[in-house]
Amino acid sequence: MSSRRNFLQKLSFSALAIPSFYTFNTGDKEANAQPFDTQPYDGPVLRVALMGLGSYANRVAEAMKDCKMAKLVGVVSGTPSKIPVWQKKYDIPDKNCYNYENFDSIKDNPDIDAVYVITPNSLHREGVIRTAKAGKHAICEKPMAVNAIEGQEMVDACKAANVKLLVGYRMHFEPKTLEIIKMRKAGEFGEIKFFQGLSGFIIGNPNQWRLDPVLAGGGSMMDIGVYSINGARYLVGEEPIWVTAQETKTDPVKFKEGVDETIQFQMGFPSGAVASCLSTYAMNNLDSFFLNGVNGFAELQPASGYGPIKGRTHKGELTHPHKTHQTIQMDEMAEIILNGKKPIVPVDGEEGVKDLKIIDAIYSAVKSGRKMELSL
Repeated sequence: MSSRRNFLQKLSFSALAIPSFYTFNTGDKEANAQPFDTQPYDGPVLRVALMGLGSYANRVAEAMKDCKMAKLVGVVSGTPSKIPVWQKKYDIPDKNCYNYENFDSIKDNPDIDAVYVITPNSLHREGVIRTAKAGKHAICEKPMAVNAIEGQEMVDACKAANVKLLVGYRMHFEPKTLEIIKMRKAGEFGEIKFFQGLSGFIIGNPNQWRLDPVLAGGGSMMDIGVYSINGARYLVGEEPIWVTAQETKTDPVKFKEGVDETIQFQMGFPSGAVASCLSTYAMNNLDSFFLNGVNGFAELQPASGYGPIKGRTHKGELTHPHKTHQTIQMDEMAEIILNGKKPIVPVDGEEGVKDLKIIDAIYSAVKSGRKMELSL
């Protein structure tokens, strides 16, 4: 793992100018999203700058239009041509616009409270650490780093600067997901025995950064597989204690060395529950979670797309109305940062490091062919 880390650290932060070509395969559109209630809000607001202005940043920005407690007020980009477009669209003043050379001066800007780092994976660490040193709270897309060592460095930097570090786990606030967690905590499924997580799609443009081992830090596991890892943890309600994994690669040209195409992995939990998961860039129609207990079951399909999420249990269909995930996420994160709210499922840096430890172990299991013990 150290060699992979050293290789990634050679990358310059200037690579942030690379455009995003990725589109999440969501199936259903967000046209059915329900607006938030229209009651006037007269409380504190988290003022956020976005770092990295690719496709997902655009989605977050649009979602934040409906937020009550979070507001987009600034941007950070290595592509100068993007900034005027964003300024016009979101009414962002010149003083809240930064590039990667002058970003550190954000420390002197009292009108920005937090920076949401939405850059290629290998650049998360530097973006978050610079944000912390500037005295701003950090929100980071997942996976929060390319390995657990870097993730822990980010956690430590934010603690040293006395700022919060949150990770963009939007599913931790999704209503149907939370309903299943509530039912599991109430014992409605009985003893949990099995979890299945299928996460995958056929990736497109072969030149995008997600297929660059330096920028991505891996392949499908770093992008889509993390959903099944994280989903297993919050639905089973335990931390895994071992993992095994096998890799399949059918296209070594598209999926070059260091970019995993398909990985099957298994996890075991202290109670004896097991998880069987798949992460792939080579198959569509894979976005489902299944949880099985001795007294019942729960299923989500789609389980992690942008929505609407669909779910059912042994008691029937889950009918919670759909709300745009990133809108809920940013309002909830504002409450965490501003008011100290405790989420039902953690979204802090420590949570992100746990997923990275599992990813590290999966890559080690693929390479060694052995069962890897985990201690989270």
